[in-house]
Amino acid sequence: MNDISIRKVGRTGRITFTRPQALNALSHDMALAIDEAFGAWRNDDDVAMVVIDATGERAFCAGGDVADVYRKGLAQDYAFGQQFFREEYRMNARIFNFPKPVAAFMQGFTMGGGVGIGGHGSHRVVGDSTKIAMPETGIGLIPDVGGSLLLARAPGRLGEYLGVTGARMSAGDAIFADFADYYLPEALWPALIAQLEETGDWELIDAAAHADPVSPLAEMMPAINASFGGETMADILRSLEVLDSDFTTATQKSIARNSPLSMAVTIELIHRVRARDTIGFALAQEFRYTFRAQQMSDFQEGVRAQIIDKDRAPAWKHNSALSVSMAEVSNLLMPLGADELKAEE
Repeated sequence: MNDISIRKVGRTGRITFTRPQALNALSHDMALAIDEAFGAWRNDDDVAMVVIDATGERAFCAGGDVADVYRKGLAQDYAFGQQFFREEYRMNARIFNFPKPVAAFMQGFTMGGGVGIGGHGSHRVVGDSTKIAMPETGIGLIPDVGGSLLLARAPGRLGEYLGVTGARMSAGDAIFADFADYYLPEALWPALIAQLEETGDWELIDAAAHADPVSPLAEMMPAINASFGGETMADILRSLEVLDSDFTTATQKSIARNSPLSMAVTIELIHRVRARDTIGFALAQEFRYTFRAQQMSDFQEGVRAQIIDKDRAPAWKHNSALSVSMAEVSNLLMPLGADELKAEE
């Protein structure tokens, strides 16, 4: 496969995204290959740790390649997308639960499906070009690939803010939000990776790391907590209307671009996951939505507008989250019976 390089080097299992022309977007085949590699390396004594990186300066992995899912949906073939998400989520769980250290070097755009790989590592390295985000509400989805767990664990109500706005995090922001662990200038990454390959000594990452950069999000936390403390997306919208500030104006502008239905479900999802705090529960809740997404949500229209036609003018099912009922939210997160996702706990 030309899109990804999977091999053993020295004491490491090595995965490199090699699809820079597509911002290293994650395809179904790539996800399956990663899952297979982690399964093989779990009990391989030659592999002391796994190191994941990517070619190109613009992106570690800018998200999942959902164009094929969209096209199958046009033909009312929903099984393809359901299988895509099921197998991707199982891979996310395998990384999260991997018994050996997993180091991810995340430059540039690291979004959606990229967070589901790098964000679940034990040693997550970011640099000056890093831009991490969960922007799924912009295409009618919800933060998935286990991202709902990362959002639920973020300080205060930061997870709700990041989940509905899709705001991009700098290196300092990502460390503050617990989407990353270490800052290191990207010029120093190749030498460190070479050392890890030679020794398998993950403590070299701790020794190499530089001081954490400033986090603009940390300074915004009082406003975020005040605005995003509601039980529903409608509560949050009302808070933003009352609290008149530059922050609320900018946040309202960001929210206006995204699917009201997706944002409403995202708030409920984060609250549920925060209460349970396991990767298995998070992925199962996410899968309930994505299993139904092509038939019941804004997904098809969002992908059309943002990725296929690129007219940036989606016709969402709702004009505002104020008109999204809790019944609609609950219906998208109802149990799936025999189709329920069973990921590793």
